[in-house]
Amino acid sequence: MLTELRISNLGVIADATIEPSAGMTAITGETGAGKTMLVSSLGLLLGERADSSVIRRGSGRTLVEGRFNDVDQVAKILDELGAETEADELLVARQVSKQGRSRAFVGGVQTPISRLAEVTGELATIHGQSEQIRLGNPDRQREVLDHAGGPELSRVLDQYRQAYRQRDELRAERDDLVHHAQERAREADLLQFGLDEISGVDPHPGEDAELAAEASRLQAVDDLRMLAVRASHALSGSDEGDLDDPGAVGLVGVARNELADIARLDEQASDLATTARALAGQVNELAADVASYLADLDADPLRLETLTSRRAALAGLTRKYGSTIDDVLDWAQQAATRLSGLGQGDQRVSELDSLLAELDARLLDLGGQITERREQAASRLASAVQEELAALAMPHARLRFELQPLGRPGPHGMEHVQLLFAANPGAEPGPLAKVASGGELSRVRLGLEVVLAADDPGHVFVFDEVDAGIGGTVAIEVGRRLARLAEYSQVICVTHLAQVAAFASAHWVVSKSSDGEVTTSDLSLVTSQDREAELARMMGGLDDSKSGLAHARDLLRQAQS
Repeated sequence: MLTELRISNLGVIADATIEPSAGMTAITGETGAGKTMLVSSLGLLLGERADSSVIRRGSGRTLVEGRFNDVDQVAKILDELGAETEADELLVARQVSKQGRSRAFVGGVQTPISRLAEVTGELATIHGQSEQIRLGNPDRQREVLDHAGGPELSRVLDQYRQAYRQRDELRAERDDLVHHAQERAREADLLQFGLDEISGVDPHPGEDAELAAEASRLQAVDDLRMLAVRASHALSGSDEGDLDDPGAVGLVGVARNELADIARLDEQASDLATTARALAGQVNELAADVASYLADLDADPLRLETLTSRRAALAGLTRKYGSTIDDVLDWAQQAATRLSGLGQGDQRVSELDSLLAELDARLLDLGGQITERREQAASRLASAVQEELAALAMPHARLRFELQPLGRPGPHGMEHVQLLFAANPGAEPGPLAKVASGGELSRVRLGLEVVLAADDPGHVFVFDEVDAGIGGTVAIEVGRRLARLAEYSQVICVTHLAQVAAFASAHWVVSKSSDGEVTTSDLSLVTSQDREAELARMMGGLDDSKSGLAHARDLLRQAQS
């Protein structure tokens, strides 16, 4: 239920707050006073599109806030959003800036407009001229019928739609496999050729880098030998034992011996002798390693030729399949996986054919259940609405839901739903949108809402110009039906008919004033004599005449009895 609606700087409304009744609330006022702005404000809370044109002149933004209680049906969405309620009330807000930017808040959390609509769409519904137009649409008529089918039909519909979506996905996959069979075959040949080529060379990880290093070494063997000879001579000295050319080994050996003698004479030099012995060992070891390296530096033209040939084979792979041999091996692994998948195409088509056959059978079974439940709901709903229409001065009106078989499963079932209507005896029922006048369409919509309201308790119904095209005793019956609807749900009705407003449990009046430059609308709750005066004004503009006030009091007594 909507407990409070606050509007700031929307159209001609500078600042207004309304606290709707738990039952039926009527909103009236002179033409142009701003009644529709109240409906527009609720539309903003329900996620309708908005732009800066709705902002009151001279203001920087529009703000609409609404408080709802009994919001258990949206508890799951609120948890997902992280929204909070306060004292079991949910605050939702919509703000539109002069720059056209729109922001929404649900339970203190800024929320995308689409998620705002998910929340408030479960709590309230606006019925205006656009909804009457929608009621003429077969899709909307199907939705109304399915709503009347109750939770059991809803459950079967959910199962049907899930199976239908799954079938569409599998059929799309099968069509893709069949239509692209030649492409897959060509791709498989290319992948197999590449894998065969790589397998013929049989590279191992990092081989290109290893061979490049070895080839570089073999190509530089003469330079390496000359440098190694110099290093060996510097370390080991003359090969002929020349005492004048002892090398590092000889010199370090002399230093070691001298320091050993010093240490025997002076204990403080013992560390020096120890260091000299260690250094002598390291120099000797280094000299031996260099000599071994020099001995291994033999030129090998045959090995270099073999390396050159192998590197050419590896280069042939890296030109096609990757910048390095490791990249080539990665490509081969991915290609093998892809090739395996391509080879399973025919098997997958066979599997999909079996799954599609199972889903077709399931859709036929569920579709039959949907048809049966729709037929039952159509009979009940049409009969109940016809009784309402008889009370709304349409005693001969006939309403019938026609279920036209599709011949195959469709996205919403096995039939096309259309609401047929005839207002007069002898007239052949025809599509509602084509044969019903505006007033008749309005009454059909109201009859549907009254009948369906018992299945949707606590919902907020907002009616804008529900009384369009009617008057007199029919208007009284419209007011009576709205009051009956309010027994189950909250009803907010913008009306220009006193006969409708008289049935409301709360009556608000929108009035306007002007300072010559800016028009402002105010909202006030009217009771007792003020309400009688407003009803008198609505009936004939004689809000201060005795006859007008008497007529208003009589109308209120009739409505409240």
